[in-house]
Amino acid sequence: MTTRTPRPIGVATRGTTGPNRLRRVDNWMVESCAEALRSAPDPLVVDLGYGATPVTAVELRARLAARVRADVRVVGLEIDPVRVADALPAADPPGLTFVQGGFELAGLRPRLVRAFNVLRQYDESEVAGAWATLVAGLAPGGLLVEGTCDELGRLGGWVLLDADGPRSLTLATRLASLDNPAELAERLPKALIHRNVPGEPVHDLIQALEGAWRTAAGYAPFGPRQRWLQTVAAVHAQGWPILDRPRRWRLGELTVAWPAIAPT
Repeated sequence: MTTRTPRPIGVATRGTTGPNRLRRVDNWMVESCAEALRSAPDPLVVDLGYGATPVTAVELRARLAARVRADVRVVGLEIDPVRVADALPAADPPGLTFVQGGFELAGLRPRLVRAFNVLRQYDESEVAGAWATLVAGLAPGGLLVEGTCDELGRLGGWVLLDADGPRSLTLATRLASLDNPAELAERLPKALIHRNVPGEPVHDLIQALEGAWRTAAGYAPFGPRQRWLQTVAAVHAQGWPILDRPRRWRLGELTVAWPAIAPT
């Protein structure tokens, strides 16, 4: 009996991409999602909506294979069949393949999904449904990383989800080019970007970061990393449930528990 491939769910994105654009989220996944892959019977990863060229899928496979598990398999999914055809020369089966698909994940059951700069092009009202569809397609113990970043990958934000829903929000920046943590609001995930208004918890978080950054101005002569470390430490001291430690802060990251910033 022939197995039918599910009809792709979603619409084609603009396809904007480029080398190293997703390096920050990739490096975070290497550490934060490593155990989910190491313990998987089948270390399958889906890169959903890789864009006009497959470069970010190629980079993701290389990073995971080098630092997490050599036998990891990455499948790049795109709704646009032309993009899939264009990506095929970069395929390296079984480690890297490209297939037409959308939120239904082409019927695959991955342990890890990265969906970046995809939902940014949808309405906020569509986020919950997309999350539910993606999470339902995960293998047991699977994880979804969904978020967005700027064109050069200098600012980014992403949500980590599992079968129970959102677990955390991570904000990440290139510290050398950061003038003010308020810039991070520009790259909040779709579920939060319209919530950066008074009365919403994520607005309070951005305000806390901005205020602590101003207070830490005396550390500016020691470089942006020291100023950021002081900023995050101050926000942590205010009671925000920050989940990572200074080793990650030094990279320009901040991860906070989802309940603290979930939309009201």
